[in-house]
Amino acid sequence: MKWLAFTRRDGLRQMLRVGLYWAAARLLPSQAQEMASGQLLSVAKMIAPLTQGARVLEQDVKWVAPVLADNGTLVPVTVQVQSPMTPQDHVTHLYLLSQRNPVTQMAVFRLGPWNGRAEVSTRLRLAGTQQVVALARLSNGEFRYSQMEIIVTESACVDAS
Repeated sequence: MKWLAFTRRDGLRQMLRVGLYWAAARLLPSQAQEMASGQLLSVAKMIAPLTQGARVLEQDVKWVAPVLADNGTLVPVTVQVQSPMTPQDHVTHLYLLSQRNPVTQMAVFRLGPWNGRAEVSTRLRLAGTQQVVALARLSNGEFRYSQMEIIVTESACVDAS
């Protein structure tokens, strides 16, 4: 039963460790992903932190999503990127960005030649009518993007979650 025995010092260490993890989880994401609640960001402002001066083209990315969403809590979307998905030429990352949500970067998907095709289906939570951007990073360092306006009748994300 030695493994069940804790000293006071072990308990204090465990409490400090949990407290530090909690504080890091609460503080770091909001600093890493610029909070822009209440602002309508331009496409250039949304993609600039990710592209950092790389070549960006508006092509080869296709949205499949409803133009009108009754509820912003669950908006089904599919993003397809035209790519051969070979070891030499493939999509490495797919970013879904929001113009109006409290956190601009809604999702990041890591892809590779093992995927077979560059296609992602998910559900988004949107804080009102806005432009959403799908940004694909290619293995050669270039970026491709597409934007779509989704009209939301009942907003989600009003409590910054």
